[in-house]
Amino acid sequence: MIHAKPLRWALPLLLAGCATTHGAPPVAQVSRAGAVATPAERFGPLFEAVQMRRIFPDGKTFVDAVPRRSDAAILAEYRRGSFADDAALRAFVLANFDVPGLETPPASATGPRLPIARHIAELWPHLTRDPVTPPPGSSALAVSDRFVVPGGRFRELYYWDSYFTMLGLAADGRQDLIESMVAGFTDLVERYGHVPNGTRSYYLSRSQPPFLYLMMGLSKVQDPAVLKRRLAALKREHAFFTAPERSVTLPDGAVLQHYWDGRDTPRDESWREDVETARASGRPAAEVYRHLRAGAESGWDYSSRWLADGRTLATIDTANLLPADLNSLLWGLERSIADLATRTGDAATARDFAARAARRGQAIERWLWSEDEGRYGDYDVARRRLRGGASAATAFPLFVGLTTAPRAARVARTIEARLVAPGGLRSTEVQTGQQWDRPNGWAPLQWVAVHGLDRVGERALADRIAGSFLTTVEREYAASGKLVEKYDVEAVRPGGGGEYPLQDGFGWTNGVTRALLDRASAGRN
Repeated sequence: MIHAKPLRWALPLLLAGCATTHGAPPVAQVSRAGAVATPAERFGPLFEAVQMRRIFPDGKTFVDAVPRRSDAAILAEYRRGSFADDAALRAFVLANFDVPGLETPPASATGPRLPIARHIAELWPHLTRDPVTPPPGSSALAVSDRFVVPGGRFRELYYWDSYFTMLGLAADGRQDLIESMVAGFTDLVERYGHVPNGTRSYYLSRSQPPFLYLMMGLSKVQDPAVLKRRLAALKREHAFFTAPERSVTLPDGAVLQHYWDGRDTPRDESWREDVETARASGRPAAEVYRHLRAGAESGWDYSSRWLADGRTLATIDTANLLPADLNSLLWGLERSIADLATRTGDAATARDFAARAARRGQAIERWLWSEDEGRYGDYDVARRRLRGGASAATAFPLFVGLTTAPRAARVARTIEARLVAPGGLRSTEVQTGQQWDRPNGWAPLQWVAVHGLDRVGERALADRIAGSFLTTVEREYAASGKLVEKYDVEAVRPGGGGEYPLQDGFGWTNGVTRALLDRASAGRN
């Protein structure tokens, strides 16, 4: 019988630190969800008033603000005052905090455009940040080395974004930034036991899809001491992602993982949205918050993939699903640990993780494959079947090099028939208004599909997706001078949906666009 764990059980285990299902080293104390107080915990009633009354249109604004004096002094004055009027509350916040994001955004560029590759090269300095030592009271986490931010409201270092950004840095010869970012991520794992979703206190209780081993693959460092340090970091990350609260044992004894978060409260940065979703659900609020947070860890926040009815956010049940993308990446992580252990002379670890990868690969092929539809998907633990609908996650086993040639060919035909749109690859087949659903296409998913299809010899389909997406990006760049976070690949225009306005900048779009341009150039030579 499938071991479907109750939703509230994991926080005490996670805080205590637990061995993984396979007996790996204990999970580091941080997923210590409460080790660094978040703005919600620090400012209590003031925080709730600011977020629930939407004093700032974007819920991320206040959580990134820096207090100008002690929390206790600010709260004492707040409790003495009367702030029934929203304008008075906003004035109080502006008087007591340095609030980011209030600047007028720059207007769309006019006039002649630089070639898009040169424009991207000139964006890197604008998106690069020096090492961070947070000021007192900031929600920011320290970052040890220089790094590139996505842009817009995303002012800090983000996890899975960074791999796709690095693809562009590699194309532009910015190996210096690749090395500094890999070093910074390694340091984060050493400090917290995992890479946080982003470098903010309110992100510490979750991670994002585990791309660190792929980032390390872009590094050129060969120093044995550094490689051993990176191996230790990858093993700690693996322990985090395979902890008991993230693991499900299937009827044949196979173990696969799901997304998770160490908290069951509204997300600080989306507090009002989460409270409203929980109210609309008719379910225990803590259960809904846990699933919303797990969905945020997936990076697909949000998508029909995580919705029990396939359409309504209030039915979200992310932690009930064993996703194709997460488990494919964990297979790649296990293979990478085995390879790096071999290089550093750790034969026992190499054997252990090669065996883990073999077991996971068999489990993915058995439990996450639909023979009828020719796709990989997300196993629904509650219903004991794959969740319906094709999504771009079906390309992940191809991307990491896991699947067999016959299945890869079937996945290619499914992608071609169900997910390819005029402007690139759709995220899913369902239009829900969520930003990781049809008609949106996202740069990272284009790269995963293109690279995966290239690996299995489906060059024509890979070319079609890559060329269509480049056309979409270049069309918007010609119109506005911007590269944006996501695109409507059906109407070939900027994308929409989600909890916040469309962002420009934009790290992973820059990186993937630059890498696809290089790929196209190589194909012509």
